[in-house]
Amino acid sequence: MPEVGIDAISFYVPSLYVHLQDLAEHRDIPFEKLSRGLGLEKMAIPDVNEDAASFAANALFSLIEDNNIDPNQIGRVYMGTESAVDGSKPTATYAVQAVETKLAGKWGERSFKNCDIVDLTFACVGAVDAMQNCIDWVKAGTKRKAVVIASDLSKYDLNSTGEYTQGAGAVAVLISESPSIISIGDTWGIGSNSVGDFFKPRRFYNKRELALALLKQSNADYSEGKIDSLIEEADSEFWQDGGEIIEVFREEPVFDGQYSNQCYSDRITEALEHFNEQISGSFLTESDYLVFHLPYAYHGRRIIFRNWLDWITSNGQIDNLISEIGPETEDRKSWERAAIKSEMYRQFVNKKIEMGERASSRIGNMYTASIFMSFLSLVRSCMENDIDLDGKNIGFISYGSGSKSKVFEGKMVSGWERKLASADIFDNLHRRIAIDVNLYEKLHRGVQEAPTHSNSSIVLQGIETENKNSKGLRRYS
Repeated sequence: MPEVGIDAISFYVPSLYVHLQDLAEHRDIPFEKLSRGLGLEKMAIPDVNEDAASFAANALFSLIEDNNIDPNQIGRVYMGTESAVDGSKPTATYAVQAVETKLAGKWGERSFKNCDIVDLTFACVGAVDAMQNCIDWVKAGTKRKAVVIASDLSKYDLNSTGEYTQGAGAVAVLISESPSIISIGDTWGIGSNSVGDFFKPRRFYNKRELALALLKQSNADYSEGKIDSLIEEADSEFWQDGGEIIEVFREEPVFDGQYSNQCYSDRITEALEHFNEQISGSFLTESDYLVFHLPYAYHGRRIIFRNWLDWITSNGQIDNLISEIGPETEDRKSWERAAIKSEMYRQFVNKKIEMGERASSRIGNMYTASIFMSFLSLVRSCMENDIDLDGKNIGFISYGSGSKSKVFEGKMVSGWERKLASADIFDNLHRRIAIDVNLYEKLHRGVQEAPTHSNSSIVLQGIETENKNSKGLRRYS
């Protein structure tokens, strides 16, 4: 059976960003806490006319154009996202439609008409689920090709503890036989448990309670009759939709940061144990480099620390750590703090993890796209530093709140650099446009009406408002 994996890769990151030093000053947070503590420098900000569908469309379009892929030969476009723009129709369909229209002159009308298009959602691990599914599908046939897109925006309340980790963008990869970049192994480790560490619930509001609050605030008559007449006479779809309850969706999640960190740690430990049960050896031993889902740039190096301790204990290297920092004491936490700052652990991070963090420092949390961007950051960093990756094993550690982890490995293919020439993420990030905190807050609150700047090929043109049968439908071009 031929090897299957990633044959091409492309990406899209919004043109706008906020420097976190500016945000830190406005929020009265020491910038060193963000830069040295979390590895954060900048966060990508979507413009008015951008969303998860437009990110995905641009990444898909670049993938096809840069690699001269015939879209008629693509049998699947599977997309992982937790930033869906529709509650029924897959967000991927919006992206594919926009790209199909743009490619019509070169590849003919409806070049994706025989393509299976699906969204998969499991928080930040959804695109890894999509990739595993597509790998299995490619293996089950002959000369099949699939595209996996990871597209998201992370948005948190202003002044919240998650605000400075925000980010946005998309990564698209071509899955095929005899891949040119990396072949993905057959072993997958999985750990899952249904928890509420991070979720985006449907919020419900009672219209009568809303009306009562408005009347009280304006010191107006708020008798029951007055509330009824106010609602009945209001010339607004909001009040006249016929229901007592208003259902609202917000991108901002409900989350418990410390609990989520613990869930991430627990799930990857379970997934690593599951992986190691299936092989002779160890995931950490076999992996030359590690890439992670990164809620913030330094999260991977923090979350894997206790697994590293277990690993060096099992392979007899714990004595090297003890000789550097001393034996374990009754104060376990203090000893672990010394261990994580040790030269031994620093060398492990610098060798296996750091290059995969670089893009995240300048983008922020991309949710499903984060682990794919970590991989792109690693391989582009190796290209720029003339580091040979031929035959190297890459360990992937993914996590999605709710919660599930998947770990798997891939082997780099000889000549991988040739397919990455157009995927110059660091040059792209260098050419972005900085915006001030005032404009960022306008974009965040949705009060900025006109696009600020956009050099993307595909954008959101508008949302239908007039036609009853298409009201709310999004249009891209």
